[in-house]
Amino acid sequence: MSKFQETNFKNKKALIRVDFNVPLDEQYNITDDTRMRAAVPTIKKILADGGSVILMSHLGRPKDGPTEKYSLKHLVKHLSELLGTDVQFANDCIGDEAVQKAAALQPGQVLLLENLRFYKQEEKGDKDFAEKLAKLGDVYVNDAFGTAHRAHASTAVIAQFFSPENKMFGLLMEGEVESAEKVLHSAQKPFTAIIGGAKVSDKILIIENLLERATDIIIGGGMAYTFYKAMGGQIGNSLCENDRLDTAKELMEKATAKGVCIHLPSDSIIADKFAEDATVSSSLSNTIPDGWMGLDIGMMACEMFTKVIHDSKTILWNGPMGVFEMEKFQHGTKGVAKAVAEATEKGAFSLVGGGDSVAAVNQFGYADKVSYVSTGGGALLEYFEGKELPGIAALK
Repeated sequence: MSKFQETNFKNKKALIRVDFNVPLDEQYNITDDTRMRAAVPTIKKILADGGSVILMSHLGRPKDGPTEKYSLKHLVKHLSELLGTDVQFANDCIGDEAVQKAAALQPGQVLLLENLRFYKQEEKGDKDFAEKLAKLGDVYVNDAFGTAHRAHASTAVIAQFFSPENKMFGLLMEGEVESAEKVLHSAQKPFTAIIGGAKVSDKILIIENLLERATDIIIGGGMAYTFYKAMGGQIGNSLCENDRLDTAKELMEKATAKGVCIHLPSDSIIADKFAEDATVSSSLSNTIPDGWMGLDIGMMACEMFTKVIHDSKTILWNGPMGVFEMEKFQHGTKGVAKAVAEATEKGAFSLVGGGDSVAAVNQFGYADKVSYVSTGGGALLEYFEGKELPGIAALK
């Protein structure tokens, strides 16, 4: 059993770092509450034990202190509904009001602190600021995987002010770390990594690290055309990082040397412009005519990728196959999502992470048909690049 589940929080004040960095519209309505819902099981377990909860989070990137747009007070009503209890709010995270409200908190009660990033000290990892936060609770719980790659006051520095038995991961963080570890260190073979998105430069480190572990790497999205151009292909007006052609070539050579199969999309759905109303055609990916650009993988590529995915025992998916936000170019990403869900049903372990892939499995209705959907975009990426994440290291 996990340390968190073994802990009895009766009469304890748990200070939880959550990731409530959710999108808001112009009227401050939450447009996607995934991250809030992900933290609910951790909060409810503490309340059920007879403990109380103090929540701290950031929201957006406020430049100069308190800003109406980034106030966490906009989340109170919805959070109260999710938890089924009235959530109190402190208009500061370390001031007198926060101290008084935290001190007065009774078992079963929840207090949400104002945005941590209203203080520059949060992002600077300031020790005094971290200590002031630490004094609000008896136990520290980090449940914010989305910010685990940041060495901020509330994610990494604060842990030193709690004894070993009084600091731990929450349920969400445990699940994230466990799933990532499973894929990175004990993946059953064949292990297929599906890497998509626009830029090779964003994914170089993750591909290099996966060359040591994966049996197959599927590459889709805009980044595939940099690989095709590096191999002498004609890619028309498709996205291409000309300064990364040598890198793409080197990655292909390294893969061959290690016996890792890199799968590029053999054909593409092409368009005469980047727009919903574009004229659409199809082409082999290495002979795209001038004036046309590849915006999705083609039918043959989709079939080939599906076969590779179906034969896999472990699957990591990070990045879409095309511009799936436009209906004309979502077939490839949808097809991959379906294939990952089918492989999972047959017993494969699948981890989907990174903003766009997560948005895709949610949009196409496959989120509950894969093994694990990660809440951490940048954090997951850095984890798979082989970097140590400060938020995890602080509690190890």
